[in-house]
Amino acid sequence: MAATPEPHEMEEPAKRDSGAGLDLEGIEPLSAGARAPRPSGARPAVEADEYLYLIGRPKRKEFLRFMRDTAVDPPNDDMLGAEWEAARNRILELEKSEAGGADHPKITKLDVDSKYRPLLVEFLKDPLIQHGFNTVPTEVAFVELDRMVVYQNHIDLTFVRELQKRLGPAPSDEKVFTACLPFDHPNPPAEWSRLDAESFVFVSRSNDLRYLGAMPLKPEHLQGCPPHGSLVGVVGLAVGFGSNFMNALYCEGRLILNNGSHRAYALREMGVTHIPCIVQHVSNRDELEMLASSKVRRDPDLYLKHPRPPMLRDYFDPRLRKVTPARRRVRQIRVQFSISECFVPGL
Repeated sequence: MAATPEPHEMEEPAKRDSGAGLDLEGIEPLSAGARAPRPSGARPAVEADEYLYLIGRPKRKEFLRFMRDTAVDPPNDDMLGAEWEAARNRILELEKSEAGGADHPKITKLDVDSKYRPLLVEFLKDPLIQHGFNTVPTEVAFVELDRMVVYQNHIDLTFVRELQKRLGPAPSDEKVFTACLPFDHPNPPAEWSRLDAESFVFVSRSNDLRYLGAMPLKPEHLQGCPPHGSLVGVVGLAVGFGSNFMNALYCEGRLILNNGSHRAYALREMGVTHIPCIVQHVSNRDELEMLASSKVRRDPDLYLKHPRPPMLRDYFDPRLRKVTPARRRVRQIRVQFSISECFVPGL
């Protein structure tokens, strides 16, 4: 089964660059004044998804901002504040009744002689594995979903239903394996266009679209793009999609889900309790700084030291979640570069 890259947590709702919108059909910049007028008294049609948001633990203002910016018809702040307080009280209960519940989860290394051997062999051939997971000791292992620590506050339930439809009502072990650890990488639709002499814009319905970094290139890497002179060097600014593997960081006795929240939710809701996962063994906070998400880096003690951190099973606790219709968003990345030419004293 081909796995579809899933949405990733965005710390704030995506915002358009000031003064420019985007027509997804032609990918042409629109001026703010060029938008079509809205008929008097008419409300615009809203393409809505359904989102689940963990409440009680993120700051109240973050929850309120998310609802105001994302929900189609958000309740008033007083109602939302009351829900947040109730969830906060539930968390205080869990801190006592489930203290240490995330500590030292069992990690079962995948047996190379098991029924998964053919899938594992194909998976380990993937260049993204060979070049992307060599910073710290790493293994492919089975982990228990309920005991995983999570940092992602919201889940796109519309996307979850699409995943579950592709998996089928009773997915085989092999199908679960390839959903978690795909060795083919089909990309969702994406488009890009040049905006001006020094900037490009990329858009996709998938939040997995990301800036992949600067790449030094050689003239032989360029096909069908004749240079305007004799090349000294070429720098590429790469935008694309991530590896899309189920991935977790094991650090200080806890397992933090680093990628794959939507698949983890979809599988757990279908009754799957243990999944194959790339586990990276992080031995210190410096390594955590290199590999973890920005949320974990900003507050590592919440995920590593708190007696009851946010865990994947919290997504299914009706007292800890808020489900709401949410405005559909697209992911937009704008890449800009600058050129400076001058003379400097010779050495």
